[in-house]
Amino acid sequence: MLRRKPTRLELKLDDIEEFESVRKELESRRKQRDEAEAAAGGEEAAAMVVGTEHKSREQLINERIGYKPQPKGGGRTAHFGNFEF
Repeated sequence: MLRRKPTRLELKLDDIEEFESVRKELESRRKQRDEAEAAAGGEEAAAMVVGTEHKSREQLINERIGYKPQPKGGGRTAHFGNFEF
């Protein structure tokens, strides 16, 4: 592999202005989306509270990703197989 000297990058005023304009545009889109979700989320949250019991954060995450944990067997035999002490 051939080695070469590092390339020097220069930041110009035009680049900074373009970055700021893109950042402001993304922030405005995010605010609009958050406001829309808050309006829709408030209605959904009210419907969910009435329809279902309060679930833990872990349960909500498991439902969202489709994970259904299996209950673990209790007792020593579950940890050590069929061996009895």
